[in-house]
Amino acid sequence: MVEEFTSRLETFPNYKVFETELAGRPFVVETGKMCCLSNGSCLVRYGETAVLCNVTMSEKPREGIDFFPLSVDFEEKLYSVGRIPGSFMRREGRPGEKAILTSRVVDRPIRPLFPKTMRNDVSVVMTVMSVDQDCSPEIAGMIGTSIALSISDIPWSGPIAGVFMGLVDGELVVNPTEAQRRVSDLSLTVAATEQKIVMIEAGANEVDETTMLQAIKDAHAEIKKMISFINGIVDEIGKPKKQFEIVDLDFDLLMKVRDKYLDDFKAAMDTDDKNVRDARLAPIQDRLIEEFGDEVDYATIDLLMYKMQKYVVRRWLLDDGKRVDGRGINEVRPLAAEVGLLPRAHGSGMFTRGQTQVLTVATLSNGRDAQIMDDISTEDEKRYIHHYNFPPYSVGEARAPRSPGRREIGHGALAERALIPVLPSEAEFPYTIRLVSEVLSSNGSTSQASICGSTLALMDAGVPIKAPVAGISCGLITEGDRWMTMLDIQGVEDFHGDMDFKVGGTHKGITAIQMDIKIDGLTYDIIEEAFEKCRKARLYILDEIILKAIPAPREQLSAYAPKMVSFMIDTEKIRDVIGKGGKVIQDICAKCNCKIDVEEDGRVSITAVSREDLNRAVGIVKMIVEDPEVGAIYKGRVTRLMNFGAFVEIAPGKEGLVHISKLDTKRVERVEDVVAVGDELLVKVTEIDQQGRINLSRKDALADMAKRQAERSPAGE
Repeated sequence: MVEEFTSRLETFPNYKVFETELAGRPFVVETGKMCCLSNGSCLVRYGETAVLCNVTMSEKPREGIDFFPLSVDFEEKLYSVGRIPGSFMRREGRPGEKAILTSRVVDRPIRPLFPKTMRNDVSVVMTVMSVDQDCSPEIAGMIGTSIALSISDIPWSGPIAGVFMGLVDGELVVNPTEAQRRVSDLSLTVAATEQKIVMIEAGANEVDETTMLQAIKDAHAEIKKMISFINGIVDEIGKPKKQFEIVDLDFDLLMKVRDKYLDDFKAAMDTDDKNVRDARLAPIQDRLIEEFGDEVDYATIDLLMYKMQKYVVRRWLLDDGKRVDGRGINEVRPLAAEVGLLPRAHGSGMFTRGQTQVLTVATLSNGRDAQIMDDISTEDEKRYIHHYNFPPYSVGEARAPRSPGRREIGHGALAERALIPVLPSEAEFPYTIRLVSEVLSSNGSTSQASICGSTLALMDAGVPIKAPVAGISCGLITEGDRWMTMLDIQGVEDFHGDMDFKVGGTHKGITAIQMDIKIDGLTYDIIEEAFEKCRKARLYILDEIILKAIPAPREQLSAYAPKMVSFMIDTEKIRDVIGKGGKVIQDICAKCNCKIDVEEDGRVSITAVSREDLNRAVGIVKMIVEDPEVGAIYKGRVTRLMNFGAFVEIAPGKEGLVHISKLDTKRVERVEDVVAVGDELLVKVTEIDQQGRINLSRKDALADMAKRQAERSPAGE
């Protein structure tokens, strides 16, 4: 007997749609239809941008760890912009640089709002499904993540929201369109709770601190509207938060260690040398293992060491205004700058701040080496690339180097962003520029040392940057309503403090910001004070360190750097330069030992190591696209011999006749007596007739050369 087929008519009984506006564009949140097995899920539609946001949490905490295991992934699907991936497999693979940077931008504001004692794995996945370039998928993903976490049963003290800020024609704009972003002097991302700022990331064309602070305040005003919208969603469909297993130190054990070992920790921490500090702390750890090893595991001992160091650093700063290395609160560590360390590199600069040291190396190439982009943005390629390497030896660790992680990519992007506003345009300097920052020693603020090292390397390479850029960081310690900032934090202050506020800029203004915090947010007063401290320190570094090492970009490129020139030709002449099957352009490259790129708009870029080869190639190309100049002398090649003279090719496809009477300064009986096919001759253009035929003279060229030689020789010789 066949059972009767049945179906529920109401497939999505929990489906809800919530609508508002963000920067004047529709913002729609859909829940209850997709991804019903996630702890929290929503589909965010911002204009025609669509991002699916999912958050999940493990049932049990991960054992044997002393950190909160959060992962954040921004998944770029190229179908969202109607493209097929360019890889061999034709599918998305590892995340691109932009996706990694977006993941970090979302991670930073949400991480501090999770319980510090939770050890359950939490995963955030933002899947970009449709992209309207006027409506940022990054902002949609950030807000969608906040909504998914807020309505889920995962413990989290949000919500947060975020916006972009632009500066167009002197006016601050919330979430600028794609056209506005292209001309904006500011690219600022701000995330905040209702009360405080939790994340700042910016690139800017030398924007002053006052304007930057106002942009942050305007962003916060828009964010508060979105948070009110999110709270309305939570009130309607939010789940009760789960209870979780608290993983923390036994308070009595911590007090016992503090009472007995506090003075030992203070003595160990009181030094400006990281190696000395580590050496002093090692025997204390051994004593803790000996005394408490039977009661607790090694992970607990490590946590005790961390808690005690944190207690000492914070008490010194808050109660005594004392720093572990004895510096003043607003004192910068000893600084040094050098250039030209690597003779065969195109440019190099090393910047040292205390025990932090970064060597940045510049390499110049032609447009062919620009980085091809394969992501959801509208950018096709990058002509300025910055890579940052953080090898294990820089922190004294004995392990093999690994491929760059998210931290390396983020730090490289920050330094890249800081230098972009001062780079010359492609028309002024038609090179692809790659910088590599090698961290030689790390004790805090390596990303800012990379900015300084990059300025040095660019100037050493002869890149005509508009202004030097320097970077500095500011830290923070808070306790209740008390707070204090300190300049140029080293590693231990970053590790145990509450903020790493990094600012890069020129004399004129800010070019980059990145703010990392471990607390629930910053007030405007804290941000304003950090801006001012970083501004003063930045000017000192520029004037007293960088510009004293190299006052201006070198006037000449390195002898080992490629020489390059770029110019426009008539698009109708492109086929003449390339030739049938590429024969003409290949022949020029072989003869002149150069590389030639011809764009569809008629831009020709020629690169050669030798200036002489470059000039020869330029001359040949211009001969092809321009008519020969009467009276000019050219070096040509004999192609044919006739009884009445020789035909000489002075440029690919351009041939002229040297009459037998013009072959030499003396009488010539037979053409073969003077030249043979394949010989190279100096010839002078004497006439171009109405039919375009070119008449050449070797006789006149030799006479002109002899006359010039005589004019250069001393009188009487």
